[in-house]
Amino acid sequence: MKLICFGDSNTWGYDPADKFGQAYSRRWTDILAEKTSWQVINEGVNGREVPDESADIPTDADLFLVMLGTNDLLQLDTPEAAAERMEGFLSSANPRKVVLVAPPAMVWGEWVQDEELIADSRRLAQLYEALSIRLGIRFLNADAWNIPLAFDGVHFTQAAQEVFADALAKELMR
Repeated sequence: MKLICFGDSNTWGYDPADKFGQAYSRRWTDILAEKTSWQVINEGVNGREVPDESADIPTDADLFLVMLGTNDLLQLDTPEAAAERMEGFLSSANPRKVVLVAPPAMVWGEWVQDEELIADSRRLAQLYEALSIRLGIRFLNADAWNIPLAFDGVHFTQAAQEVFADALAKELMR
């Protein structure tokens, strides 16, 4: 099984405590590969927002997992606008290959000091769920997995790498 993970810094594995902007030594994509014996391709990019173009899923990919939207909201985009772009991004993809993951809701922290931003991150999950129904794609809400977030209120902790990988493996192997 070849799984492509397309996302932002939480997919890439960014460690917010590292002053040089490095990734954790064990990222959830690595842990997921160990747990499942799948080929897991990490296509996370720090700062990535939902693209304006259509997804280009390689033909040899069995699954294309997308977890984006946090950076859109941090750039003061509305959850509705991010969800609309996500619909454009995924609308031409093979729905049997796509897994849309709503990122964990942001929490109060150094980067998040606005209750409206936290509410918007919860709203994004609701919009993604409705989108997944419209497009006939699989939806997972990572907010339900109690992912520990770092002091900034946005990024996964080192412990979160394991928690996220465990929860995702359980969901994907159903």
